[in-house]
Amino acid sequence: MLVLSPWLRPPAALLCLLPALAQAQPPDEDMAERLYRSGERAYAAKAYKEALDTWGQLLQTSPRSEFASMVLLRLARHQVEVEHKPDAAMPYLDRLRTDYITSPEAAEGLLLRGVLLKRLVRRPAEMKDAMAEFNRVIDLFPNDPACAEARLHLGQAWRDQGQWSRALQQFIDAFRLHAGSAVAPRAMLEAAETLDFMGDLPGCLRMLQRLRMEFPQVPEAREATWRMAVRVKQRIQKPPLRNEGPWPSGRIKWLKTPTLLSLAPDGDLLIFQKDLDHAFRLHGGELQQQGPPAPGTQVLLADAAGAVWLLSRNGLVREDAATLQPLGTLGAISGGALDRWGDLWVADARTPAITVFTKEGVSRNLASPTINALAPLPTGGVIVAADADRKLLYLDAEGQPLVVVPYGKDLPGPFRKVLALASDGAGQVAALVDGGDFGQGVVIFGPDGAVLRQATFKALGISGNITSLVLDRSGGVILCDRRNDLLLRLN
Repeated sequence: MLVLSPWLRPPAALLCLLPALAQAQPPDEDMAERLYRSGERAYAAKAYKEALDTWGQLLQTSPRSEFASMVLLRLARHQVEVEHKPDAAMPYLDRLRTDYITSPEAAEGLLLRGVLLKRLVRRPAEMKDAMAEFNRVIDLFPNDPACAEARLHLGQAWRDQGQWSRALQQFIDAFRLHAGSAVAPRAMLEAAETLDFMGDLPGCLRMLQRLRMEFPQVPEAREATWRMAVRVKQRIQKPPLRNEGPWPSGRIKWLKTPTLLSLAPDGDLLIFQKDLDHAFRLHGGELQQQGPPAPGTQVLLADAAGAVWLLSRNGLVREDAATLQPLGTLGAISGGALDRWGDLWVADARTPAITVFTKEGVSRNLASPTINALAPLPTGGVIVAADADRKLLYLDAEGQPLVVVPYGKDLPGPFRKVLALASDGAGQVAALVDGGDFGQGVVIFGPDGAVLRQATFKALGISGNITSLVLDRSGGVILCDRRNDLLLRLN
């Protein structure tokens, strides 16, 4: 038997301390938490490289830690919100979905993945993968707060595919099952618009009023106010169009050959002045120059973010882009519109087709007659005027006609051509028409193509060269008078 020398034996007191010393050593989970908190501190100080390196070390050393899933979600959000590189976020979200599906962060990760996939979609038929992620959130995490937004996005996806009933059910579930969520007002607004798509105007108005009553302070309530008022005015009251004269009141000869009008998402009026080769924003009664000069502009648009797009035979000039985007062989631009997806629809007077460009410049052609004016529709498609066929065509997102309106239907006499089209977010369309028995004037159509209001310029006492028009948020029509260098308003 081996007997240790007294000099080699550990003291009894030290033997008693060994278990306590072992417990005092920080296990992997403690180190993982320290790495996570260290990354949080660096991230809050906007030391992003330090934070990302620290979190990357956590994933390498403690992949099974409860903090690993938190890090993956934070890294994905960083790529989306700070770096603006959604593609770089996908590997983190893929790993979160594959390896950490039972973690508390999985629902939010699936939701973000679905949102990013949805942003990549350019056509309704491409929604399948995004919708699968939203359904997973709802099926796997029915009590998670992420379900409210998942239902909202799922409803929007069904709506964009023309599945109104399925869309409506998701919107109703979003505000009924998640009444305290910030998503609820948005879901109610979407539900109201969907009811209008389904032809239920009374239901739409009731939903808008309910939104205003239950959430009076949110931005959606302000949106609901004008959408409700314009529908009541245009579709129920239908007062005769009346010429209010120069607009803004009292401004005479204050523009330099205005030729084009457009309405920004916030309601500001955009004006292109030919003599200055520039677009201007009318904000607070003052003109503000927008974007670079664009000689020969034929189409004036504003995207969802409010940036100005100018379209001419030379190409597309975007306020938020540094270069001119060529448009291939299109050299006789006759109209353009931005749809719900952010795609640009362009008509060319020499081309019997509509060319649709994505933001990346990729194009596809949709068969159509020769088109001379376009305007977007809230359903995701556009309305077009085909003078050669004497028809207005309401097209879906795939370019297929949903409603066909012959020129002159429900009017005292037919007109011969459409000079310009404009639309509002509530589904009304205004046409600037000329020629034939009707003469020159304005016709306002409903979402189903029915004539709501109309008047000739002769009856309104207007004498000028009217080249463009917009529908404002109170149901009025603003006209662009090139000859007299002013704007007119019909109410």
